Amino acid sequence: MRFRLIDDPAGLDRLCRGLGRERRIALDCEASGFHRYSDRLCLLQLTTSSATHIVDTLALDPAPALRGPLADPETQVLMHGADYDLRLLDRDLGLSVRGLFDTQVAAALLGEKSTGLAALLERYHGVKLSKKHQRADWARRPLPGDMLEYAAADTEHLAALADRLRARLERADRLEWADEECRLLERTCWSEEGGGEDPACRVRGARELGPREVTALRQALAWRDRIARARDRAPFRVAGDDTLVKIAADAPASVSELKAVRGMNSELARREGADLLRRLARVAQLPETELTGYPHRSGALRPPQDVEQRAERLKRVRNRWAEELEIERGVLLPNALLLELARRRPRSLAELAEVAGLRKWQAELLGAALLAALA
Repeated sequence: MRFRLIDDPAGLDRLCRGLGRERRIALDCEASGFHRYSDRLCLLQLTTSSATHIVDTLALDPAPALRGPLADPETQVLMHGADYDLRLLDRDLGLSVRGLFDTQVAAALLGEKSTGLAALLERYHGVKLSKKHQRADWARRPLPGDMLEYAAADTEHLAALADRLRARLERADRLEWADEECRLLERTCWSEEGGGEDPACRVRGARELGPREVTALRQALAWRDRIARARDRAPFRVAGDDTLVKIAADAPASVSELKAVRGMNSELARREGADLLRRLARVAQLPETELTGYPHRSGALRPPQDVEQRAERLKRVRNRWAEELEIERGVLLPNALLLELARRRPRSLAELAEVAGLRKWQAELLGAALLAALA
């Protein structure tokens, strides 16, 4: 095997001693969100100068061994698309990363059209990554050898890819751009997203339902969530959103009617359907005044005409530079940031630098042109 599986304290101790001598670590995470209710961290893959290590984070806590090396800014940590992995590391292990170099960020700043790891490895190194286990259940134990091989491949080529991308960044005089983006990315930590959001807003098709149907949909979502949590399954694996929308619209009154809904698992309807039917029956009895329809946000109003006009001028500047630099427009300057600039209307480079979200490299590169467009 080309990797070492670490699932006991002795193996973790050996890894800890070895990491102290490394100046470069490639890191990746595997979580269980596609199959399980919780997207808990299941594996850590670390490739050093001598070996690839796969740490079973369900068997032991690697945080004490990894905290020092990962937090040392003198140790370069290579990751690809690090944003969500950094959140998992913070939430599940209390770990943060310094010395980050994100190969996806680097590729985007170089204008690569396909910034996925598989596409970049094939383009730069002729390496073809398997897609066999893209949606595997990483919480299953024991993990078969081919899944571990698949996990190991995510980090064993990162150092070579990083070298190629870094060299291109230097030649293009964009290495400082990547460094700034990576330093900002290091601040990423876990936050509970959408804590106060109406669950109906996350369901396609809910917008077209009436108030009673939306109220029923919320009850169906709560029913699904209860079952998913109890079974430790991803909610969509219990019942799909389309099925719940259909149930909310049709309001089945019996288990047999529930089974007949397209996409509904008949065994689930038999075992758990009574609870859902009770919920739907209560919604059916509610007076109109107690129904809550789909929320239509009043905050999504169009900006004033003068702001829109300034934003359009800024877009023309951004688009011209993006074409010249051969970089995606949204990577160079996202539309939301352009709209904020149009609202704030900074009059100087100092005021421009105070706009939240604007990078130093963006201000230095485009500052004069942006200010001219706002004048």
